[in-house]
Amino acid sequence: MTSVAEPVVDELIPEEVIAERVISLAKDIARSEPEDMLIVVILKGSFVFAADLIRALNRAGAKPWVDFMTLSSYGDGIRSKGAVTLSRDISEDVTGRHVLIVDDILESGRTLQFARDLLSGRGAVSVKTCLLLDKTEKREVAVEADYTGFEIGDQFVIGYGLDLAHRYRGLPYIGVVRRD
Repeated sequence: MTSVAEPVVDELIPEEVIAERVISLAKDIARSEPEDMLIVVILKGSFVFAADLIRALNRAGAKPWVDFMTLSSYGDGIRSKGAVTLSRDISEDVTGRHVLIVDDILESGRTLQFARDLLSGRGAVSVKTCLLLDKTEKREVAVEADYTGFEIGDQFVIGYGLDLAHRYRGLPYIGVVRRD
């Protein structure tokens, strides 16, 4: 087995700051959205954020339904391949429902637009979005999030569910991979 050098990671958003923001987002969403909304979690990168957000939503009075969808445009790399692939679909019927898509990062906008169009096309009454991170300068598709945790620059980030080739998701903070 070949050993791979560990990346140098600088903390960008501390664990405590993330926790405070998740609670604030949950309160905003619970005030504005139907309490029985269907949350569609985009896997894999958003699973930590989604778990914390769903618990915070319940504490804020919401009673959401939850389902999961796996979309990808990265594979094992650090740059988007461009095309979005659906490898796991939701099991819930969205017809006539209010849907909140929860994802980790809004970059090019292709994944979010794909998910939004797919669920709208299946008959959802509304499709809103909640993203942990937003890289506005990387946008290639005209799409914006309804709820955003943090805006960040053009940095490759890991931790709090975000990965580098399927590793580092368990870091309790969001870190930037240093490219020396």
